[in-house]
Amino acid sequence: MLFTRKPAELPTRDTALPGRDQAIATASEHFISGRDLLGAVPDGLQEIIVAMGCFWGAERVFWEAEGIYLTQVGYAGGITPNPTYEETCSGRTGHTEVVRVVFDPGVIALDDVLKLFWESHDPTQGMRQGNDAGTQYRSAIYTTSAPQMRAVLASRDAYQSALSASGQGEITTEIKPLQAFYHGEDYHQQYLAKNPSGYCGIGGTGVVCPMPSSRQDGV
Repeated sequence: MLFTRKPAELPTRDTALPGRDQAIATASEHFISGRDLLGAVPDGLQEIIVAMGCFWGAERVFWEAEGIYLTQVGYAGGITPNPTYEETCSGRTGHTEVVRVVFDPGVIALDDVLKLFWESHDPTQGMRQGNDAGTQYRSAIYTTSAPQMRAVLASRDAYQSALSASGQGEITTEIKPLQAFYHGEDYHQQYLAKNPSGYCGIGGTGVVCPMPSSRQDGV
């Protein structure tokens, strides 16, 4: 069966699923705020794409935070264009489940967005998150500017120092410039607001450390 295997390695361009030219159907408005999910990022706001396991719980971490303008789940980091959820879960697209986070840097600094990311999951687990195993559950950050990339790398180094000092492992988070974000299906968007008792695999690691002294506010 095509979608039962959970490979631990990413596909190549030769082995990845072909995908499609057209975007898959999704919601046009945020279930909670009613804001436009498909439009451009408003002036003065910033965007970053993060992956921290099952995107249902990951999205809720961010929509509950002050200063977050918009959240949206989808797929990124892989090869297959416009994948479906089932294709992504097969491990044959190369994508991971991600949350698109649009935030107001005048209310929440990038450092604080990253703090939510690092402290809401275990970034040392490789191709899994807890009991959720497979390449689609790997930890990742996809940046949208060069200054943002510098801030992300600095925060990773700070958190790695804290992890190492407490005897924990190496961060495996994939950090790359964003190549493409493909939105997820309608029923996945703000899933835990629609289904309050639904599954959520997010649980913080308890890692706490100071962020770098040279903050990248306004990135």
